[in-house]
Amino acid sequence: MHSFQMPSSMRNHRISVAVIGLGGNGGQMLTGLAKLHQAMIALGHPAGLHVTAFDNDLVSESNVGRQLYYATDVGQNKADVLVQRVNRCYGLDFESRPERLTERSLGDNYDLIIGCVDSAASRRLIHQSYNWLLWLDLGNSNSSGQVVLGQHWRKQLEMRLPTVVDLFPELLDSSLPEDDAPSCSLADALHKQELFINQGVSTFALNMLWTLFTHGALDYSAVFVNLKHAVASPLQIDPRMWKKRFGYSCKRSKAKAQA
Repeated sequence: MHSFQMPSSMRNHRISVAVIGLGGNGGQMLTGLAKLHQAMIALGHPAGLHVTAFDNDLVSESNVGRQLYYATDVGQNKADVLVQRVNRCYGLDFESRPERLTERSLGDNYDLIIGCVDSAASRRLIHQSYNWLLWLDLGNSNSSGQVVLGQHWRKQLEMRLPTVVDLFPELLDSSLPEDDAPSCSLADALHKQELFINQGVSTFALNMLWTLFTHGALDYSAVFVNLKHAVASPLQIDPRMWKKRFGYSCKRSKAKAQA
């Protein structure tokens, strides 16, 4: 059985993490990362996590009740609200960046980017950036979703974990329509997504990071979740399965090998 080993650089220094989007999935991830940081320190990691959260959206009334916002947060920036909250609660120094995702936003180097975005365009921006080692993507529909951990090509890699755009290459097609219109009310939002789908998807994403950062390895690189049927299916780290199910070949092409 294949496994993915935690990069050695992440074992001995503070792991830099960018969370892109502080909506349903992103809010759950940010609060979970604060707990993960505390647990890593308690278990002997030298520095834990440093998280930078990106979102230019303001909290709306439709966010209260489904996302991790209160009525008193309405009108404030999502990233500022949640980062300030976890910093006060846990005594941390996480950073908020109340700005729209752009190529410039991803100019810093990150060990891990966590994409909690609802558009293919945002995923294309992350894909086109080369300033990260790992990309954890969360996505969901009404009652199902997926978590995908992938790697960028590096010269020393002979194979790599597929990213979400490797498994679903249609995300790279800019001609396909987007459906990211905001909800006008909590009831409208709940018609689009089940109440606990974000919590369900985020739990698997956080557990993936917990396993990698505390046990040092993973034997799966993605999880597909369906709350309606109470099913969660992992995608094992198996190049033959990647090829069979998604048409993805993890072997380096000659062009990549010479890059």
